[in-house]
Parts: sequence; C-alpha cells; structure tokens
Amino acid sequence: MNIHTGKYKCSECGKCFGSSSKLAVHRRSHSGEKPFECTVCSKQFTTSVYLVVHSRIHTGEKPYKCYACEEAFSRSACLQRHVKLHMGDKSYNCPYCGKLLKTNTGLQRHVRIHTGAMPHSCRHCSQHFTQRGHLKAHLLKSHNEGTWFTCNICQKKFTTNGVLKEHLLRHEGVNPYICSQCPKRFCTVRELKSHQLVHSVYKQFCCGLCSKVFKRRNAVVQHFKICSNKLRFNDV
Repeated sequence: MNIHTGKYKCSECGKCFGSSSKLAVHRRSHSGEKPFECTVCSKQFTTSVYLVVHSRIHTGEKPYKCYACEEAFSRSACLQRHVKLHMGDKSYNCPYCGKLLKTNTGLQRHVRIHTGAMPHSCRHCSQHFTQRGHLKAHLLKSHNEGTWFTCNICQKKFTTNGVLKEHLLRHEGVNPYICSQCPKRFCTVRELKSHQLVHSVYKQFCCGLCSKVFKRRNAVVQHFKICSNKLRFNDV
C-alpha cells in the first residue's frame, strides 16, 4: 500500500518504495554514496548485504550447495542458475556445451567460441574479432584510435580502465582473493576463477567441429583454428 500511495517516493526519479529504509538505499544510486567498505580490498558497496556477498571472495565461503551434485556457490543467484542445468531449462543454454547463460545476447556472444564467428571488423584493415572489446583494443594498439589508460607509477599503458586498476594492485602487492581449495592467493577475481579450473573436472568449452571439450576458453579458440584449418586442407 505504501508503494501504491507513494508514501516513500524518490524525488529524483519518482520510483516508490514500501519503506523508508528501501528508499534510503535507492537514493544512493543517485548520489553515488557507498557507505560499506571491504576491509581487505577497500571496495565499497551501497548495502551491507552486497558487502557480505563480496567478502566471500576473500574468505572462500560458499554457503549455497546444489542438492543434485553438491557443488557449492557463494551467491544464491549463482546456485539458482546452476540448478536450472539439472532441471533441463534450455532458455539460454549453449547447444554445443550446455553452458547456461543469463541472456540471449550472452548466449550469442558465447556461441562464437564454438563457431569461430567474428562479427566485429576493423574499418582500417582486414582484421575481425569475436568481441567489441577486442576490436577496441586493436584500434588502440594498431591504429592509435581511442584513449590509453596510463599507470602513474611505471607509465605502462592499458586499453581499459579495469585492466589499469588490476595493474595498480600489483604495485601495491595486494592479493586479496583466496582459493577455497588451496592456499593460493590472487590479485584479481579473474585470476582466481582461472586458477579454480585446476581443481575442477568440468570442461565447459566444446569445439563445434569435432566436439572435443576443454576447460579454458583460450584453449578451445586455439584448437578451433587448428581444427578448421585441417578440415579446409582435407577438402582440398
């Protein structure tokens, strides 16, 4: 009823909420305020719930377990997406490897790993890329088009601000992300996830030509090029 009557209404966008506390949290999306800070990596969040979920990256805690295969997750949303694999939900499932994607756009981008499709082309040369980000990096490196992000310590240049931030952590010697299976620590979430494949037997990437499966994305991309060249040679 509070939502319908507009008792707790945002003065910025007009959205209504059921309580003053929910309205207060929403207002932070306009002000940019993030009062909850991680004590390990200093990343800030708008709510304490987001901070708790984030902290599991550092502790390795995975409280949500799959009832079918006992695989554990740090977030309930990740568990829900995983469970759909057991339920046979094929809404956004990759036809090559069965991986479940959040959106149809994500599925289309993922399928390019198996098919080798490269829809993003450079307007200066004949190069093609699977992702827009790869094209952007190419334009910077090969044609000096765009803006470089420069480290103020060693002057090294990067194509994205995200990669620059990761680089700055290395100068600080920070390795806040701990593997839940072994004592190894990592500077970024990306490196941690890549390492965790060592402990997994699941191979989610499948070649669309010969059905060979791989743990890592770069491995299947490299294999696909070799496999497609073999097929062209045999056709000749």
